[in-house]
Amino acid sequence: MSGKLKRIFSNEMARLLAITVVIFVLMTILRPSSFFSVSNITSMAFQMPEIGLLALAVTLSFITGGMDLSLVGIANLSAICAGLALSSMTQNAGSGLLVSLMIVLSIVISLAIGAVCGLLNGFLVSKLKVIPMLATLGTMQLFTGIAMIITKGSSVIGLPVQFSVFGQSSIAFIPVPMLIMIICAISVFYLLDKTKLGIELRLIGTNEKAAVFSGIAVNKAKMLSYMYGGVIAAVAGIIMMSRVNSAKADFGSSYTMQSILVAVLGGVSPSGGKGKVAGVVLAVCVLQFLSSGFNMLRVSQYAKELVWGLLLILLVSIMVLSERREST
Repeated sequence: MSGKLKRIFSNEMARLLAITVVIFVLMTILRPSSFFSVSNITSMAFQMPEIGLLALAVTLSFITGGMDLSLVGIANLSAICAGLALSSMTQNAGSGLLVSLMIVLSIVISLAIGAVCGLLNGFLVSKLKVIPMLATLGTMQLFTGIAMIITKGSSVIGLPVQFSVFGQSSIAFIPVPMLIMIICAISVFYLLDKTKLGIELRLIGTNEKAAVFSGIAVNKAKMLSYMYGGVIAAVAGIIMMSRVNSAKADFGSSYTMQSILVAVLGGVSPSGGKGKVAGVVLAVCVLQFLSSGFNMLRVSQYAKELVWGLLLILLVSIMVLSERREST
């Protein structure tokens, strides 16, 4: 029996699934009447897609051996631009089909801005050879600064009630944000595991020199990776704006660290080449269970930030040591 357990826990996905189940059971025992309730599970299902989508976007940059710290800035900027366009277009539009068309147009605007922002990151990293962390740290400030100038620091409001469907409604008891995250997770899985580009991105992250000698267009692949990450960040921005019915330049300031934490916890290597979408999805559940449990246990926000930071340091350290052991 011990041999079977050893084989199970040597599998990264099985280990992460076990951690997810243990944390869920532990929080249920600590707060049985409140944690394991329909209302709390539904609430968690509405909350986790925002971090989940950003973690998927982080995964796309990590796979190439890069990093994207600007994703929250992209999410907010794309949401603000879409919100401003939508509020101005629907001011005198009444209701019905015209409003729906305006909502679709605003979403297209948001996704386009996300793609452009992602391409800028990809250009800086691939063409100008700027260190990914520094490049995206700079663009994070750039995107946030543009959003602050556009809004003058205030919130974008006046969105039509129909727009709330993306962040507040459900289909057959499944929250729409969760459905959107599932669709995005499947698309990222397909991209990384079933397409030529995905194979190229993993090879670039594993050994960029070997990728160059293999004839892979490394710069193009990296730019596409960051562009897709920007688009997914824009989707997260749409959900955030729909959930609170407004958009602001500094919304989700803690999401950057949490999305990186989720990606690393899910087994995505910051060194590149390694990572599974299923692991990221499970890691989102782990983080959400912990966050919801901490709230019910009345753990302060400052203490939670401390826990996230310590957990991130621990996970990265374990991953680095594991990779060193594998290489020797």
